[in-house]
Amino acid sequence: MEFRQTQNNTVQYAAAGGVVVRGGRVLVLRRPSKGEVRLPKGHIEPGESPDETALRETEEESGYGAADIESALGSQMVEFDHKGKHYIRTEHYFLMSLPDTPEVNTPRGEDQFLPDWLPWEEALSQLTFEAEREWVRRARRVIG
Repeated sequence: MEFRQTQNNTVQYAAAGGVVVRGGRVLVLRRPSKGEVRLPKGHIEPGESPDETALRETEEESGYGAADIESALGSQMVEFDHKGKHYIRTEHYFLMSLPDTPEVNTPRGEDQFLPDWLPWEEALSQLTFEAEREWVRRARRVIG
């Protein structure tokens, strides 16, 4: 992970993730330990492109490794405070598709996440953070 911390306790970094769709549903990750519902996303590692990160993080967090990138959804800056520091994260998201085949129906991702497939509107209402709801809205516009 490449973090840059300035003298005023501001940390800047980049992340990438995906809005993964299959059969009219959106992949979300339930994180019971924090009471969150999220999209797959993670830090961009040195030497890694945003699309490589999005595919890697989707597989690591959800266990679904057969996703294909359909379209770039753009980037946005998200700012938040956590444990006495101010974070500025540049997020890059991609619309991804997943084939509906048996080998991708049983994920083995990170233990902290429980993958779930939700209809568009339900995904929008259940996602914890507005920034992630915006990615789902953008993906829906791209699909039409």
